[in-house]
Amino acid sequence: MSNPAPLFSAFRQALSEAWASGAGLLLPIGFFSGTAMLVPFTLGDEAETLAKIGPGVLWLALALASLVTLERVFQADLQDGALDLWVQEEASISLIALTKTLAHWLISGAPLILMAPILGRLLGVPFEDMVPAMAAYGIGGFTFFLWGGVAAALAAGVARAGLLIALIAIPFFVPAIIFGTLSLTEGFDGASILFLSAACLFALGVAPAAMGAALRLAAE
Repeated sequence: MSNPAPLFSAFRQALSEAWASGAGLLLPIGFFSGTAMLVPFTLGDEAETLAKIGPGVLWLALALASLVTLERVFQADLQDGALDLWVQEEASISLIALTKTLAHWLISGAPLILMAPILGRLLGVPFEDMVPAMAAYGIGGFTFFLWGGVAAALAAGVARAGLLIALIAIPFFVPAIIFGTLSLTEGFDGASILFLSAACLFALGVAPAAMGAALRLAAE
């Protein structure tokens, strides 16, 4: 790729889209916090019970919160013709798609890492597990956005595609949810954080090509 300008342009555009009206930041945080905080109200505040289910609830909440803003990642580009221009650029459309997904994760996904210790304490996750939890949330959250980007690319031509994106993406979230939940109890000493990292690397290797192929089909 000799000209990186399309990548920088796509990154700036995606940051602007994700930040629009503050929804890209506030909606995922609100959904994540609301989902996690409802659990003590429905299951009680027994520390032993919350400690057992807390890690799983946090990861499920993170997965669902990651889907909140994905609908608009590529739809506007298809509607305003930007996608047609990207197909004609020297820059790989897969790299452009990855760049846009990274921008949306920085605005909508990365702040959730900062929420993890607070919500973890509310759900009985021990304080000493918070540092591994934040690392795992960063890895797993980016994995969710990569597979969510694939789903968003496949549904780019569908109006009100939020439910369709969720149906496509959630099966790919399962390994990250499982290993992420285990990593909260094992910490850095267990193998789960390694499997979670492997799941992220696999998504990083496969998802951009899948997004690029889906967007080329959408542009035709």
